[in-house]
Amino acid sequence: MAEFAYKSYAWVIGTTSFRTKDFNLNIERQLELLSEFWEKEENKLKDWTGNNELQAKYYEFIRSKGFLGGEAPRPDKDAREKTSGLVEIGLLTDERRLTSAGESLLKVAQSGEFEPDNILGLNKDSYIYFKQLLKTTVKMNEGVVRPFLVFLYITDKLGYLSYDEFRYLLPLCSSEDTLDRIIGYIQKLRDGTVTYDDVIIATLLNMDNYKEALDAFLEREVTEELICEIGINRKSRKYDKPYFKIYKQLREIVFDDKNNIEKILKSIGDLSQGMRTPWRNFLFKNTNVNIIKGDWKETLADIDLFNAKTESEFRTEFFKAMHLLKAKATLQDYFDLNRRYFKATDAVIFEDQKVHLDIMPGIYAREISTMLYGEAFVSNARLHEDTELSEIAEWFDVDEGNLYRRLSDEYGIKVDTAAEVRKFIRDDRYKRFNQLIDERFDIPVLLDLLEKFKNREDDDIRNAVTDNADIPTIFEYILAIAWYIISDRRGDVLEYMNLSLEADLLPKTHASGGEADIVWKYEASDSYPKHTLLIEATLSDGTNQRRMEMEPVSRHLGDYKIAHPDEEAYCIFVATYLHPNVIADFQSRKHAYYYDLEGKEYFRGMKIMSIATDELKTLLKFNVKYPQVYSLLDSAYSADEPAVEWYKNNIVKEVGILENYGKSR
Repeated sequence: MAEFAYKSYAWVIGTTSFRTKDFNLNIERQLELLSEFWEKEENKLKDWTGNNELQAKYYEFIRSKGFLGGEAPRPDKDAREKTSGLVEIGLLTDERRLTSAGESLLKVAQSGEFEPDNILGLNKDSYIYFKQLLKTTVKMNEGVVRPFLVFLYITDKLGYLSYDEFRYLLPLCSSEDTLDRIIGYIQKLRDGTVTYDDVIIATLLNMDNYKEALDAFLEREVTEELICEIGINRKSRKYDKPYFKIYKQLREIVFDDKNNIEKILKSIGDLSQGMRTPWRNFLFKNTNVNIIKGDWKETLADIDLFNAKTESEFRTEFFKAMHLLKAKATLQDYFDLNRRYFKATDAVIFEDQKVHLDIMPGIYAREISTMLYGEAFVSNARLHEDTELSEIAEWFDVDEGNLYRRLSDEYGIKVDTAAEVRKFIRDDRYKRFNQLIDERFDIPVLLDLLEKFKNREDDDIRNAVTDNADIPTIFEYILAIAWYIISDRRGDVLEYMNLSLEADLLPKTHASGGEADIVWKYEASDSYPKHTLLIEATLSDGTNQRRMEMEPVSRHLGDYKIAHPDEEAYCIFVATYLHPNVIADFQSRKHAYYYDLEGKEYFRGMKIMSIATDELKTLLKFNVKYPQVYSLLDSAYSADEPAVEWYKNNIVKEVGILENYGKSR
């Protein structure tokens, strides 16, 4: 009896077993850990491939380093899955050794120096990802596809992709033929003449294995064995057994008007977890079980399956539904991974339910678009190398002047130099950043997030902001936005944040960590002199706060003042909880000496002010601005009381008084 082989109908970068939070951070950490693992004498000469014992040993090694928790039932398999995506984008060889591209990325991450040095204006780490994705190739049955080139080509033709176009249709572009057809389908989709379901089914039924499976389903007696055959399951046929019961029960509804609702609900419950909700949503108008059972005919969805008049129509619609829902679930899984890898380039922006290229990467893609089509389905031999663009292919090396001319033409501006381009891009980033604040991080949202930081509702924080940064990094980011609002949205906050941001201007965390400071520059005004403000943020509390913050905070301010002796500078220490001894220690710095490392340069007296997020919330809630905050803190600095009383009398009480100022604005 014939079996219908599974064939790939969609591509994905990486593996669904590595859908991790802190994506960039965890890639960098794995490169660090693998580098350390292979340096061990007992591992240096060993092969990875086929060596389950070594793979399990690596799993235990990264677990001991805190990279992951729990205990995998098959450590060797888990080790392979955790690293396979890095192999696919060329940071590791098949033997899990760092390639030259991997070494370069690790070097950048460890240095903490990410500033752009390329014509696209991408940070150094992002530029490496960009070049790697230009080369990354995915095998597709008899051919190959380079997903990122397909994306560059299709967005050049269409301008952008919606989230659902990116999710459901882009990965179907696996050959020149399917690419052309999907572009045509998307244009029809935007005209409202086809649906996503139409496109997915048409793509599947254009493949020989699905055509043959449908023919067999229409011609042969329907048995559990046949259902498992025509299910074309990638892993095991046994997963499709529940579909036989669903088929029979649905057939009895359509042709015998039989109330099989409870049986169908039970059979759907036997499906794999990811398929249960899609099938309930597909078959019923309402997924509430009690409503479904109460008036079952009224709750049936208005779909072709229930309107079938002949056996052939019913079987065809069941076959299409079975594979459509499977494909959509798979493509939903792929969306998250493809999004993460594309975002790592910082060239791709996901916002307002649209996916598009940032300004300079978009200009670049349009400059090379005529060459993308032919290159998108050919492998590149230099995946493992940290190449220049010209070494990937000669036509990837674009003249800078051509980019400037295209930028000028497309945006109706005049730019001739790199400095002018940087200014134009900076202005655009601030336009988008202010829009981001208005739409996602207005004052009510900030107040809610600050409370969530206090209560350590980490999952809610990640859901509201991003899952590509750890919670302390997100805290610094939200604090910077809050201070930007307090400063009346004046100042170069994107520069003042000592954070890496993705193209969508959300934060990401790097393995190297770095200074926690936000360094804010204020020009002289009627309310204050020219000065620099260092903002230090922490989520530590209790004894941990004393151990972790007392020395670094004073050191950061001290080193800054040594390096900038002619500047007035002070520091604000912000925490969800303030330990009395931390407040007291910072008070004592008012009279302390601070020396450089050689003991030659020094100064006396540091101004370090403490403020809890509760008081910060009050400032935001009542629209208090920086001139009043500066005056309050300056007065508090002059007061001399024990720490607890000082904070109550000079910060809490005075912030409360400023409520009246805010109400009057």
